[in-house]
Amino acid sequence: MYSAMLLAISIVALSQFALYYWRAVLAGVAATPVSDRVLVAAQVENGRVRPEDFQTLSGLHHLTLDLYPNRSGLGLVRLYYKLIEGLDVFLGKKIPAFAVWSESERVICARYAAVQVDRRLQANLDLAASLYTC
Repeated sequence: MYSAMLLAISIVALSQFALYYWRAVLAGVAATPVSDRVLVAAQVENGRVRPEDFQTLSGLHHLTLDLYPNRSGLGLVRLYYKLIEGLDVFLGKKIPAFAVWSESERVICARYAAVQVDRRLQANLDLAASLYTC
């Protein structure tokens, strides 16, 4: 009995740590500057990424060629975005602080997608430049 309870607590703690770590990586990547060419392509106004831009940036991510297929895409980020968006529909009007938090989380998701698009475009440009110099 004691060992089963200890195992359950350990699994919950490890899952919580993994979630916090993933969220920290997401925020760290989202803090990376995004080039103007991606912002122009996504039609982002004033250079500020909004939560609504996630769908556009996700579409651009899908359109860009992936030179490194082993890298992860936007699957978990898309799921996280949808989860936060769904919770915002239910709780956003009742709890204003939750609405503010959910908007900031969705902005982080959109910025993460913008950074991933920028990285893919830069890798494609680097490859084209290396082929051109040969």
